Amino acid sequence: MQNVKGTYDYFGKEQAVRRKVQSTLRDVFESYDYEEMESTILNERELLSSKYAGGEEIQKEMYQLTDQGKRDLGLRYDLTIPFAKVIAFNPGIELPFKRFEMGKVFRDGPVKRGRLREFLQCDVDVVGIPGPEAEVELMQLAVEAFRRLEIPVLLRWNNRRFLGEVLESMGVPAEMKSTVMLTLDKIEKIGREGVRQELVSKVLAPEVCDHILEFVDLKEPSFEQIVGRYRVGDNPGAREVQMLQDMLQRVGLEQDCVFDPFLSRGLSFYTGTVYEIFDVSGSYRSSLGGGGRYDAIIAHLVGRDDIAYPTVGLSFGMESIMEMIRNRPMGTSKPEVIVIPIGDAIPEGLRAAAVLRNQGLRTEFAHNGRKLKKTLSKASSDGIPYVILIGEKEAAAGQVRLKDMQENTEVQMRLEEVVAFMKQNS
Repeated sequence: MQNVKGTYDYFGKEQAVRRKVQSTLRDVFESYDYEEMESTILNERELLSSKYAGGEEIQKEMYQLTDQGKRDLGLRYDLTIPFAKVIAFNPGIELPFKRFEMGKVFRDGPVKRGRLREFLQCDVDVVGIPGPEAEVELMQLAVEAFRRLEIPVLLRWNNRRFLGEVLESMGVPAEMKSTVMLTLDKIEKIGREGVRQELVSKVLAPEVCDHILEFVDLKEPSFEQIVGRYRVGDNPGAREVQMLQDMLQRVGLEQDCVFDPFLSRGLSFYTGTVYEIFDVSGSYRSSLGGGGRYDAIIAHLVGRDDIAYPTVGLSFGMESIMEMIRNRPMGTSKPEVIVIPIGDAIPEGLRAAAVLRNQGLRTEFAHNGRKLKKTLSKASSDGIPYVILIGEKEAAAGQVRLKDMQENTEVQMRLEEVVAFMKQNS
């Protein structure tokens, strides 16, 4: 018996760390006034395969199934399409609407470090804001989240509309822009020669391939250099880049958020700005998160392309984040007190533990049958500050013995006095 490839069970300290990461992200999301949502894991396959969904690449990895009613279904491969579905199904939602969601998604793709087949995504999205302030706020949120996680990151960004304008100036046909973008997006993985081979395989004209390779050979070109070289400064995408770049400078994010003209992301539903988050040190090559603007999905699902639903999202890769911090000491929550019953005082010990928990004190009940000395030794090594001992004598007197593990002192008192003391010293 074994786990399905690309799936894992989490427990003990690893699960505690995962929960701490999620708690940190939730705190950041809520501080930016995002509301929590829970969407469906199981969806109509037609929804997940729609024109503005994940695109051909991601749909190859979609888990597909049929229920007893012969309906074609699929497991969600991200949290974006289910979110778009919720907005489409609920036209009464007041815009702008900001939501976050943490949930499992499923992809039948290759398994490697930080990439699984069942994994947790943590997403934030906002619908109803057409201006670049939506992107900038999400970039601020990303920088703040990784600052709290103590992971130095660099956010790389681009604009698919702008990249399409540049490619059009090189002679790339409109119907081939998306596939060429996919190739450019892989430049760091496959290198210049790999890009050339893919372009040739896409049957592009030789002179167009040469123009694209000249573009690839530019060494970290700035937005201004590209605009000057390809004369696209008056185009809509170029104006969007300029506005976002100016706003990032004004809010002080230009060092954390760097323009990358080759970035396009693999999902075809992005209509404007796209961004990905990377480890500054470069020791972890995969992205730690990413997202962008997708203005067409919701309108398409509603069936009203004449209505604007400007939407921007950001997704944090939980498994990638865990790979970054797996070997790092990270404080996790632990009990504030352990209740140890002595002799036949188990019911009284359980009752005392319940009182402490009802007062908001994290309490462990020692019912492992260990000898008292070993239980006290483990409490000390685990850094548990207090132990409550309760035997028949203490129970008969309506009292317990409170042991301070750091001071190695012990005092007998009533349980309500223990609660008051611990709250005062917590």
